[in-house]
Amino acid sequence: MSVTTTAASAYLGFLSDFKTILGEAFVHTDEESLNIYAHDETENLHFLPDIIVKPRTAEELSDIMRICNSNKIPVTPRGAGTGLSGGALAHLGGVLVSFERMNSIIEIDERNLQVTTEPGVITEVLQNAVKEKGLFYPPDPSSRGSCFIGGNVAENSGGPKAVKYGVVKDYVLNLQVVLPSGDIIWTGANVLKNSTGYNLTQLMVGSEGTLGLVTKIVLKLLPHPQYDLLMLVPFNNLEMAGAAVSAIFRAGFTPSALELVEADALQIVSKFVDSNVVPVEDDVAAHLIIEVDGNHMETLMSEMEAIATLLVDYDCGEVSFADDAQQKAELWKLRRRVAEAVKIAGYTIEEDTVVPRANLPALIHGVKELGKQYDFHAVCYGHAGDGNLHIRIKKEGSIYSLNNPDVIPALKALFTLVKSLGGTISGEHGIGLVQKEYMDIVFEKANLSLMKEIKKAFDPNNILNAGKIFD
Repeated sequence: MSVTTTAASAYLGFLSDFKTILGEAFVHTDEESLNIYAHDETENLHFLPDIIVKPRTAEELSDIMRICNSNKIPVTPRGAGTGLSGGALAHLGGVLVSFERMNSIIEIDERNLQVTTEPGVITEVLQNAVKEKGLFYPPDPSSRGSCFIGGNVAENSGGPKAVKYGVVKDYVLNLQVVLPSGDIIWTGANVLKNSTGYNLTQLMVGSEGTLGLVTKIVLKLLPHPQYDLLMLVPFNNLEMAGAAVSAIFRAGFTPSALELVEADALQIVSKFVDSNVVPVEDDVAAHLIIEVDGNHMETLMSEMEAIATLLVDYDCGEVSFADDAQQKAELWKLRRRVAEAVKIAGYTIEEDTVVPRANLPALIHGVKELGKQYDFHAVCYGHAGDGNLHIRIKKEGSIYSLNNPDVIPALKALFTLVKSLGGTISGEHGIGLVQKEYMDIVFEKANLSLMKEIKKAFDPNNILNAGKIFD
C-alpha cells in the first residue's frame, strides 16, 4: 500500500499498530480509498483523511482510540457518508473511523419492544427487520435506504414520521460508547424511565460524534400500525400552504406525515425520476403530502375527509387520494429524492431551518424576500408538520457555503430571521462544519461556553471530531 505524504511523515509509526489490532485488510492509506472517504453529501467539500480504519468490535476501537489519544491524532467518525453538514469529513486529516463493519442487528426483543443494534446497520434494513415481527421504528430520514443508524443517532435524525412519532432521541434507551480515552461505557439502562444521575444517553444523541463513538444502540419500538392513507393537496399560494399546516393541528388532527414540496422542486424531481404521478401545473405553487396511519380504517378515512374539508378554506386545489400502495410509494419516492434532484439541478447549498409551525408562512415569505435582496434563488421543501423547512439555494458562482464571503451575509440574514421567528438553524442535519459560524446567532456566550466545557470533559485532548459544532 502507498502512504500519503502527510501520513508517512506523521502517522507511519502507528500503521503497524493499527494493522495488528484490525488486520491489514481493514487499514487503508491508498489514494483511491482516501478519496472515497473524503466527501459526504455536503456541498462540494473534499478533505482527505490520512488513514482509514474499519473496526469490527468496541474493543478494537478502544485500542485504536488509546493510541490516538496518547499521541493526539485527530479522529473522525463516519457512518454511511450521507450527512449534510460535513460532520463526517476529516478536515484535520488524521484517522477516519468507518463503522461499516459494525453492521449486525444483535437482538429484537419482542417482549419488551426493543432492538439492540450496531451502528453500521442501514436504517431501512433495521426498519424492515422489526416490521417482520409486527414492530415499528418510526424515524425515517430521506436517506434511510443508505444511511446508518449510528449516523442517525449522531445527528438526532427525524424525517417525515417525526411530526407524529418524534425523532431519534425519543427512541434511544441506552448506548455503548467508546470514549476518546478508549474507555468503554454504557450510558444508561434498557428501561423506559431513568432518573439516575445525568442523562448521558440523551447527551450523546445529536452530539455529532464529538463526545464519544457509539458502538451499540438500544432502541424503543412500537407496534406497527396496520393501515395508512395518503393524499396530495395542491395550493396556488406557497404561504397559504404553510398556513394550512398549522390549521390542521389546531383542528385536532395529528398526521403521521405532513410534507411540503414547492412547485419548482416538484418539477425538478419529477423529471429526475421520470415520474408523472403528480401533474405539474402552472398555477400550483406548492403541494402538501398528508398521511395518516392507525389500526382502524374507518377512523382514518373520516380523518382524511375532515382534513380535506378544512383545507378548502385555505384556497387549495383538487385533493387527490393515493389509490394503492404503488401510488403511495411513487409519491414518497418523489419526496425522498427532492434533495438529490435539486442539488444536481444546481441548488447546492441546503439549509435545515426549523420554526414553530404557525410561523412557517412568515419563514417562507422571508426566504423569498431574502432571495431578492441577496440575489439567490431558493426552493423550499421539507417536514412542514413540525416546522422544519429545508431550503436549497442557487447563487451564481457559489457551489459551497463554507467560508464563502459571497454566501455568508445571506445565510446570516436567513438565520437571524429564523431566530426572530422563534426557531433555530438546524432541525435534523446538525451543525458540523458548515453551520458552526452561525451558532452565536441562536446561542448566548454562556450556552456556547457550557458546550465547550462538556466537550473538554469528554475529550480533554480535543481529538474526536474536533472543529465540528464549534472551534
